[in-house]
Amino acid sequence: MTRKKKILIGAGVVIILGAIAFANIKFKRTEGTAVNAEALKRRTLLAIVSASGKIQPKRSVNISADTMGRVTNLAVDEGQIVKRGTFLMQIDPKLLKSAVDQGQAAVDAARSELEQLRVSSLSAQASLKQAQDNFNRQQQLWKTGLTTREALDTAENTLKMRQAEANAAAKQLETQQLRIQQQSASLESARYNLSKVRIESPIDGVITRRNIEEGETVVVGTMNNAGTVLLTIADMSLIEAQVEVDETDIPSVTIGQKAKITIDAMPGRTFVGKVTEIGNSPIQTTGQTASTQATNFLVKVTLDSAIPDVRPGFTCTAEITTATRQNAVAVPIQATTVREMVVDKDGKIVRDQQNPRRPRGTSVQASELKPGQERKELEGVFIVRDNKAEFVPIKTGIAGDKYFEVLSGLKEGDQVITGPFSSVRDLTDGSAVKIEAAATKRS
Repeated sequence: MTRKKKILIGAGVVIILGAIAFANIKFKRTEGTAVNAEALKRRTLLAIVSASGKIQPKRSVNISADTMGRVTNLAVDEGQIVKRGTFLMQIDPKLLKSAVDQGQAAVDAARSELEQLRVSSLSAQASLKQAQDNFNRQQQLWKTGLTTREALDTAENTLKMRQAEANAAAKQLETQQLRIQQQSASLESARYNLSKVRIESPIDGVITRRNIEEGETVVVGTMNNAGTVLLTIADMSLIEAQVEVDETDIPSVTIGQKAKITIDAMPGRTFVGKVTEIGNSPIQTTGQTASTQATNFLVKVTLDSAIPDVRPGFTCTAEITTATRQNAVAVPIQATTVREMVVDKDGKIVRDQQNPRRPRGTSVQASELKPGQERKELEGVFIVRDNKAEFVPIKTGIAGDKYFEVLSGLKEGDQVITGPFSSVRDLTDGSAVKIEAAATKRS
């Protein structure tokens, strides 16, 4: 082989090797952490407070007995629809009827005695008038000298006696009138008690509970002993969800907020209501778990319409919409994280603290900080810029189901790193990244 051919072959090998090296450099893939990214867009966000509880009627009445006795007639069953004034039950009236008869007899006797005292009073008034006329006559005769002093004194004493008798008769008459009033009041009380043995419905509703059977004896409540609840009547035309809301969510709940109600016993259906009452004190708990149980407040959500076949005590869940944002820049919740960054006196991130002798991602030592700088934990996200992860602090607003409202720090179209979780957890500001999937649409 001639020298010339060797030179040509060597030149060709060099060219081929150079082409291979150029191709390797040209098409070499950038090394970095594999991440998923999403382009931010504007969305409608709803802040939701979710709480569970029970369906209850807005108005219900517990029927208890005002008098003790045996139930002789029970006219309703549990689940029966009743109207106001519907007869419910009868308690044995014998004892109370006897009390009414005794009271009536006492009033009649008192009135008869009153008539006798009235006759006596009239007789006393007549005797008084006779004594007064006799005394006047004796006075005239005394003036003319036609009677004795003894006769005049006797007439005067008789007048005083008849006056006292008339006054006593009048006082007895007044006392008897008061006694009649007393007896009449007792009779009215007995009649009122007798009327309580017939129990009628005070409202329109449904018998949701019946705790008595015909023939049983009811017990009247006292100061230290609650009486028997015989029946419970619920007006199911207006119902409410009574839910327990955690104390951390209570400040955002206000009267009038809209809510969606789902009932476990009625799957696939959603009902609409609004908040009508918020408890001012926490729900009291008893027992050994009282000190460890979460603090909840009772919130009542009144449903906009009646629900057929619903029953008190059904388990339900309320989703209360506490805030709404239209056309808001939204960042996925899983993209947010917390990092310790170096900030200046104005709170801005200082990114020129990398020491060539310190590995990237390690913390800046206090000796490396300049005057006015400090390390501070910031909430933010990582965005992709020039194939690197850049930490951007953000200020968030309301929290939706999957997104936070962004008040500052990001703009529409920014590529935010959303995952995987392990990658987001280990990322540092300035880390090289490569996007495996970029989400442009997200439900």
